[in-house]
Amino acid sequence: MENEISPLTDEVIAAKVQNGDVETFAVLAGRYRQKLIRYGNKLVFNNSEVEDTVQEVLLKAFRYIQSFDAGQKFSPWIYRIAHNEFINLGKKRSRELLDFFDPETFLPHLGLKDLAENLSGNEWAREMLNECLDNLDIKYQEPLVLHYLEGFGYKEVGQILKIPTGTVSIRIARGLAKLKVICKSSKPL
Repeated sequence: MENEISPLTDEVIAAKVQNGDVETFAVLAGRYRQKLIRYGNKLVFNNSEVEDTVQEVLLKAFRYIQSFDAGQKFSPWIYRIAHNEFINLGKKRSRELLDFFDPETFLPHLGLKDLAENLSGNEWAREMLNECLDNLDIKYQEPLVLHYLEGFGYKEVGQILKIPTGTVSIRIARGLAKLKVICKSSKPL
């Protein structure tokens, strides 16, 4: 396989893997490893656990590639595997305590759309946001992370989480409201 980036779509590459060209899976792994690590870092504190879990996600995706419908988008399929693995990991570990975080300083309008870029130079603020997200119920946390931080549309979020698009919309709206309360409650007196 060439070292150049493949111009083929994820779905075409997955179909090639399904047809026996297993070495092309490396292209998919290369495309998704960092995205899945970023997604996992929004849900899990321990980075070594995230990287190990992403490795397991990629192994499962390879192992079960035959179950992928090449007529569908690949990204919701692999994110669904990641979703399941991170949920399982979350059940195994205990929650860490939330430190002080002032949402009005970093999230004056609680708009997450450009948050990753806005906080790219401020590690502390990014960590505090992650801790606030971690204290949010998972049913609200995941739609927020998938939509605002991973860039998926409501329909794709629904496919990943296996919930209706209307439910995605409701969970995102409620999640934003709850996130604001969580972040504000972490202020010192």
